[in-house]
Amino acid sequence: FFFFFNDTATTEIYTLSLHDALPISLHIKNMVCHRCILAVDNALRTLGLHPLSVELGIALIAEELTPDLRLRVKEALEALEFELIDDRRMQTVQQMKDPIVGLIHQPTDAPLQTNLSDYLARTLSKDYGTLSKLFSEATGTTVEKYVIAQKIERAKELLTYGELTLNEIADRLGYSSTAYLSAQFKSVTGLTPTQFRQQKEKRRRPLDEI
Repeated sequence: FFFFFNDTATTEIYTLSLHDALPISLHIKNMVCHRCILAVDNALRTLGLHPLSVELGIALIAEELTPDLRLRVKEALEALEFELIDDRRMQTVQQMKDPIVGLIHQPTDAPLQTNLSDYLARTLSKDYGTLSKLFSEATGTTVEKYVIAQKIERAKELLTYGELTLNEIADRLGYSSTAYLSAQFKSVTGLTPTQFRQQKEKRRRPLDEI
C-alpha cells in the first residue's frame, strides 16, 4: 500500500508496514496443542509469510493470499496433517471445537467448572442455540456428545498416566461423582475405567478424529 503526499518541495512515498494492513484469517483444522501452534507458525514463515498471531484453529497473517499462495499454504499445512478450512460453516464448527479441546485438555490441576454453552456463546458472540444447531447439521453429532467424547479421551489420558485416583479424575473433568464418570466411560468405550487402566495396550484416539 502506498500513500502519496504532495509537498511544495518534493513528493514523498510512505509505505505502510505489514502490520497496518488488514490481517487475513486462516482457519485451520486439527490444531490441538501448543506444538501445533509452533508447527503452523514455522510453516507459514517458511513460505515467507508474516504471522501476526497463531492460536488453536486460526492464524492471522499480514499478506493477502493470491490463489497460488493459498494453494502453497494448503499443501504445507496438509504435509503436517493440518487442513485449511474454506467452508464458513466448518470454520464456525472449528471455532467451537478449539475452545472445548482447550478447556478439557488444559494442563492444569484446576477442575473443569466452566459452563461450556455460556463460554461458547461468549467466545463466538453468538446465540448458543444457533451454534448448537449449526454444529449438529455440519457434523452429524451434538455439541454435548462431542464434549463427552473429549472428556472420555482426557480421562483415558489421565488413567494412562496413573498419577490420579478415579475420584480425582472425575473431579478434574467436572463430573458430580465417580459413578457418573464410570457409567459414561463404559458407555463410550465398553470398558470401566478400572478395566481400561488394567489393559496392557491402552487405546486412545487422536483428538482430531473425535
